[in-house]
Amino acid sequence: MLKKIMLIVVSVTVLASLSGCNTVHGFGEDIQHLGGAISRAG
Repeated sequence: MLKKIMLIVVSVTVLASLSGCNTVHGFGEDIQHLGGAISRAG
């Protein structure tokens, strides 16, 4: 159950990041922030 919730949270975050960035550089920064958030959550 926890894995499903984490998958949903990560999916929503990725979709929000993709819709919020307009450049490849911005996309890279978004992925870095997402990776940091996942590391802190785990």
